[in-house]
Amino acid sequence: MKKVLIANRGEIAVRVIRACAEAGYASVAVYADQDAEALHVRLADEAVGLDGTTAADTYLSISALLEAAQASGADAVHPGYGFLSESAAFARAVEDAGLTWIGPSPDSIDALGDKMTARRIAQKVGAPLAAGTDQPLAGPAEAVAFAEEHGLPLAIKAAFGGGGRGLKVVRELAEVAEAFDAATREAIVAFGRGECFVERFLESPRHIEVQVLGDGQGAVIAVGDRDCSMQRRNQKLIEEAPAPGLTPEQRSEIHEAARRICAEVSYRGAGTVEFLLAADGTISFLEVNTRLQVEHPVTEEITGVDLVREQFRIAEGLGVSFDQTPEPRGHAFEFRINAEDPGRGFLPSPGLVESLRIPGGPGVRWDSGIEAGDVVQPSFDSMIAKLIVHADTRDAALVRARRALRELAVEGPATVIGFDRLAVDEPEFATETFGVHTQWIESTLLPRLEPQLRPAPIEDAGMQRFGVEIDGRRVVLGVPAALLRGFASSGSPAPPEATADPADLRAPAPGSLVRWLVDDGASIEAGDAVAVLDAMKMETQIAAHRAGKLSHAASAGDTVSADAVIGRIG
Repeated sequence: MKKVLIANRGEIAVRVIRACAEAGYASVAVYADQDAEALHVRLADEAVGLDGTTAADTYLSISALLEAAQASGADAVHPGYGFLSESAAFARAVEDAGLTWIGPSPDSIDALGDKMTARRIAQKVGAPLAAGTDQPLAGPAEAVAFAEEHGLPLAIKAAFGGGGRGLKVVRELAEVAEAFDAATREAIVAFGRGECFVERFLESPRHIEVQVLGDGQGAVIAVGDRDCSMQRRNQKLIEEAPAPGLTPEQRSEIHEAARRICAEVSYRGAGTVEFLLAADGTISFLEVNTRLQVEHPVTEEITGVDLVREQFRIAEGLGVSFDQTPEPRGHAFEFRINAEDPGRGFLPSPGLVESLRIPGGPGVRWDSGIEAGDVVQPSFDSMIAKLIVHADTRDAALVRARRALRELAVEGPATVIGFDRLAVDEPEFATETFGVHTQWIESTLLPRLEPQLRPAPIEDAGMQRFGVEIDGRRVVLGVPAALLRGFASSGSPAPPEATADPADLRAPAPGSLVRWLVDDGASIEAGDAVAVLDAMKMETQIAAHRAGKLSHAASAGDTVSADAVIGRIG
């Protein structure tokens, strides 16, 4: 390998670009129109535009990515996490093009990325498992039948999903059918496939995972474990390593189960095997993520292993640089600094990062794809950065985390920083008893969080492209649409601001209107859920701000901006 194309954006693209620089590889960034000035583009040795503004046209387009690899002369592809990182079709296309795929084999991705096949493998090797289906369900009626037979709560999961998308936990029988439909919709939007299965959900469980590295020849090493129980809407916010409070027997069981599951498919590269740990000590295999995880830095901090460099070694055929689980050194936390408003139910809050003060000092690491002056784009993920702290003990790491979070300041979008500061002082999280679980944030902290100021709307980040001739060669020139509008409006008087109509029902964030929950012309009460918005990859319900008769002003499938009028309540 000499030149690596990173088929991703943001923080993980920056992480891989830096690893390339240290390993002696040239790096190639790719970018959607709105990412043309992004940090990963500025740091890479080369950058290739993907000519589009949506994920489907850019970071999820196999043909566009392969064309970028060919145009740049890249001989390898690193997929990062998210997007196409767990796509066997993309892995095969990369290899068929004669390029090195820095990830698991397509067959391994097929086997473990399909959660039902992964369950069968887990059963075969004796991993602990909760009751569930090993085939996709034909529709919501089958999900209801499972609930009637096995009881509630149950989890409805996208068979080809991850990251909390396409996952619904249901506790009432009457809600099973609608939750199944919602999980299917989210899965189609996020992963292009809507198959879902169900399994018994362990109430108030912890989320424990094992980082693995495999050489592709059957040898698999459990690098370490992490706790990722601090979640909202089934997506992680705070992770730590090693997982606190595990008995030696529990740690040995999950490490060995993870190793056996991955060895069964001769796993190659970095991966994560996830488990649930119930309050009564019951352990159940959850899924395998056939990629690098967002939270990989906490394992790196306690082991001294550079997981991206290990991915490079394995892709080069050199295998893993060590042959047994490293002894953990100290304790590490990772805080996902997302542009979200916890006081509004973690509503996405894309916008301009006007200023940014980054913490430093011993044991503090900052992984980011955003700098001051950059925009958290509404079309993609809400992450601004990851704050990672490491110290000799868990208590010392918490002290360091409190200090770093006090130093951290982000102006512009709403963020989760205030939530993080509150969380690290909560006894259930901060003490040795460790009483948190995967619903703890919603049940305990969420009611105490105050809404933040809304950021200013973001200008359209699209490009206008023109054919021009330079030195006798025809080329395409891309110019930001906002720049052209600025030229066009120079010297023109500003239009008067419209007076807000109290009847207007507005979108709380930019996104796509999934569907109306209430018919046009229906009478509603204040607080009723009336519509569903897909905002930054997650479905969010829109509530009525007052009572009255609802009239629709937008249709399902419409793309709307923040504060756009989608209806009126008169």
